[in-house]
Amino acid sequence: MRKVGSRFSFLIILIVIPYLLLIFILLNKNLSLTKIENSNIVIIDKSDLNLFVYNFNGKMLNRFPVSIGKNFGNKVALNDSKTPEGIFRIMSVEDASGWSFDFEDDNEPAIPGAYGPWFVRLEVPGQKGIGIHGNLDRYPIGYRNSHGCIRMDNGDLNKFVRLINPNSIVIITPSIDDLVEDSIYNSNSGWKIPEKENGILFKSVDDSINEINY
Repeated sequence: MRKVGSRFSFLIILIVIPYLLLIFILLNKNLSLTKIENSNIVIIDKSDLNLFVYNFNGKMLNRFPVSIGKNFGNKVALNDSKTPEGIFRIMSVEDASGWSFDFEDDNEPAIPGAYGPWFVRLEVPGQKGIGIHGNLDRYPIGYRNSHGCIRMDNGDLNKFVRLINPNSIVIITPSIDDLVEDSIYNSNSGWKIPEKENGILFKSVDDSINEINY
């Protein structure tokens, strides 16, 4: 009986150990993946004006309402008030609490804190000063009312920057109206994808602020 019991125990060990090893490997792999830098992906949907953050396995971590460029279509020129469409890289997350902006629709001087606490700079080929930033109370969130940047509520922006890093990927998808505008523009102008500029995009922080959209 002892021999039978010993053989049975040995067989149980042979069966259980591989499963335990497999579980350990899977857990270790999962822990390693969660530590991958910049593994979260940002998707901005221009159709419903929402920003989504997903992790490496497709789980949605958060959703935030945003405002985007007041004009439809893909950004092709400075001051066209359009938000770019495509796949972009986050270049940097910058402290924007001391930045100001001079709104053209009032007679007031430049307003400090116009960009909120942070400016998440995007690398957009052929364009400068495009990013995700905070907002002033005068402009509600969830509308097409920006000069091309993506605006967020300042509280949401503080949550958002904790979920991303430089080199994180941002995907901006067009709405049907954007696609129609893009089609009309492309057919009329023979537009080509702008070449990426070489060298440094901004000479200094002061210079870059002057070229940043709102």
